[in-house]
Amino acid sequence: MAVHVDSQSSSARSAPKPIDPRGPRTNQAVLTVALVAGFVLDWRAVVPIFAVVLLLGAALGPRYGPVLRLYAAVIRPRLKPPGELEDPRPPRFAASVGVVFLAAASVAFLAGIPVLAWILALVVAALAALAAVTGICVGCEIYLVLARLRGVEVPR
Repeated sequence: MAVHVDSQSSSARSAPKPIDPRGPRTNQAVLTVALVAGFVLDWRAVVPIFAVVLLLGAALGPRYGPVLRLYAAVIRPRLKPPGELEDPRPPRFAASVGVVFLAAASVAFLAGIPVLAWILALVVAALAALAAVTGICVGCEIYLVLARLRGVEVPR
């Protein structure tokens, strides 16, 4: 979702600084691989670990998300500048939804319900894979719908 800032709009002036969309896509790819590997190897610790990884980036910003920071420090300098920038709010919202699902999965593991836990974790993995591969971010689209319902102007 590209950012087009309208200088006449007051909400556009208050919108956060646009981000390189390849950072969240890298985060989504790493998350997908980690969760699928965790499922295949039955390594349950991957679920709460990645809940924290997502939480750090969603709550505190990309400087604190380990994968986002790795992208910014190691990968982005080796790439051409992005063709478009995007509003950071939709991917942060999507990451927050992922945190909720992974936290619920972690609780399900603690409660002795591993089938439910893996279902929740694999939903996150599937949606992250979709976003990483195609750029279609379901959580981002949900954010846009909710923002528009609240009357928040968001870039198209």
